[in-house]
Amino acid sequence: MPWNVKDTMNLRQEFVSLATAQDLPFSELCRRFGISRQTGYKWLDRHKAQGVQGLADQSRRPHHSPTRSPQHVVEVVLELRRQYGWGGRKIERRLRDLGHAQVPAPATITGILRRHGLLQPNECAQRQHWHRFEHEHPNSLWQMDFKGEFQTLESGRCMPLTVIDDHSRFNIVLAACARTTTQVVQGELAQAFRCYGLPSRINTDNGAPWGSPSAPGQLTELAVWLIRLGIHVSYSRPYHPQTNGKDERFHRSLKAEVLARHAFITHAHVQQELQRWRHVYNTQRPHEALGMATPITRYRPSARAMPDRLPELQYGPGDEVLRVNSNGVVRLHGRALRLSIALKGLDVAARPKDGEDGVIELWFAHHRLTELDLKTVKT
Repeated sequence: MPWNVKDTMNLRQEFVSLATAQDLPFSELCRRFGISRQTGYKWLDRHKAQGVQGLADQSRRPHHSPTRSPQHVVEVVLELRRQYGWGGRKIERRLRDLGHAQVPAPATITGILRRHGLLQPNECAQRQHWHRFEHEHPNSLWQMDFKGEFQTLESGRCMPLTVIDDHSRFNIVLAACARTTTQVVQGELAQAFRCYGLPSRINTDNGAPWGSPSAPGQLTELAVWLIRLGIHVSYSRPYHPQTNGKDERFHRSLKAEVLARHAFITHAHVQQELQRWRHVYNTQRPHEALGMATPITRYRPSARAMPDRLPELQYGPGDEVLRVNSNGVVRLHGRALRLSIALKGLDVAARPKDGEDGVIELWFAHHRLTELDLKTVKT
């Protein structure tokens, strides 16, 4: 019979008593109790040396652990975890960056966190590694969005505006905003452009203020401003937040490492914590998608400086230039085309589409607005 955990001590005492009586051959007695001869002799020896107490389970922990992490390193590991909420890989890299000589392996650090109750059982399972497309150079693409709103104790709701460089994951903008208006976003972006230069493209979702949910594809006031600065504007597919996946992942880290750790009083309090964490995120926090490097090591400002004023719109000699009316409409070949109210008073260009006779494309600066097929019947 195998040992029953419930009454293991009773079985061991019974085994020792029967073995001492020698009524059965020792091998047969061990077989009936479901243990090996080696185990049987172990319990006899312990009982002889220590009495009944020797039959209790004893710790298998070694008396000496020469490979055990030094206590001062363990304390630094625990402090980094409490301060930032990082896992084993990030903490291991940060310890090396700080110049520690005896740095445990990531798996060892994970074990330290688990022993001290700082790692949830399902936390490792929740971490998934994705291989995402990455632009080759900094400022080729910025991803922009608002983090979901939350309430402050005295200043009302707050929606952090976030902008991430696709190539380096460098955080360009992290601003505590009370509103999500065009003026708020434009002001934050203008500061970023003056500091870091202009990106080639900015991608957002289709929501306000950058998109037009009621009329997808129509330019907003913010998009018109960006296009006039020479920035290409693109939008995620509806219901596909992974298109802006790097910014979404940034939001997850922001929530776990900042927003979930504080009860904010005012917007100024939020901004203070955001600025503190932004510095850590950009310059100290190892990023797994970057081979555990920090974003600042991969980011370089754009060579395209923010102009003092918006450039004048320029079109080619073969373009037909049209003025958008106050209703956001232009007339072309006797047809009224609704473009966007944000374009009122501005010029757009009509030009033949390459390779398709009878099809006219309408452009605003470098941005293609729509096309008109002259072969279709007027409605």
